Amino acid sequence: MRGLRIALPLAAILSVNVAWAGMFDDDEARRQIADLRIKSEARAEQQARAQLELQAQLQRQTEEIARLRGQIETLNYDLETANKRQQDFYLDLDSRLRKLETSPTTPPAAATSQDTAGGEQEYEAALGDFKAARYKEAAAAFAAFVDQHPDSSLAPNAQYWLGNAWYAQRNCTKAIEAQSVVTTRYPSNPKAADAWLAIATCQKELGNATGARRSLETVVKNFPGTPAAETAQQRLKK
Repeated sequence: MRGLRIALPLAAILSVNVAWAGMFDDDEARRQIADLRIKSEARAEQQARAQLELQAQLQRQTEEIARLRGQIETLNYDLETANKRQQDFYLDLDSRLRKLETSPTTPPAAATSQDTAGGEQEYEAALGDFKAARYKEAAAAFAAFVDQHPDSSLAPNAQYWLGNAWYAQRNCTKAIEAQSVVTTRYPSNPKAADAWLAIATCQKELGNATGARRSLETVVKNFPGTPAAETAQQRLKK
């Protein structure tokens, strides 16, 4: 009986200790869960801020790309407009020069025969293709004209417009080849100065700044006092 009396209090004490231990374990678990929740919420908030910043950055980049695209489109339009004006100017100049070169004392019948022999109709047809922006057809027509009428007074003009037709097709290599024929075969012809300017333009677009400068200097040296020389001097200053 005495042993029983001693065992019962000991059992009670042990059960109380176990209960306290269980309560302690629950509190620690709750604390750890709370810490994990706080850390998880902080991490989620940080990720949300990072995502918002990334979205804002992407939006700014999208707006910047749109702005740059608009500038490029505007520059392309201005360039096309300038090229069109330049082409129209040279076409008008070409027409005026050919009228001045026509002798007023030549009888009409003889003039008609000479124009036909020199390929006037073919030349005008090629110019018509160029004016209509049919550059591929114009290049073929001008090349055929030069091949069929090498001694015509219009041959230098046709060779020059052949180069312009290639340039209009964004083929600077072919354009330089065609314009080089003008400068070598017809060096004293008024079109030679314009051909040098065209060559300089293509050289610059191809990244050959040194060659472009030399071409412009050639215009200034060999064709002083001409509109082409004035244009070359202005471009050399840039």
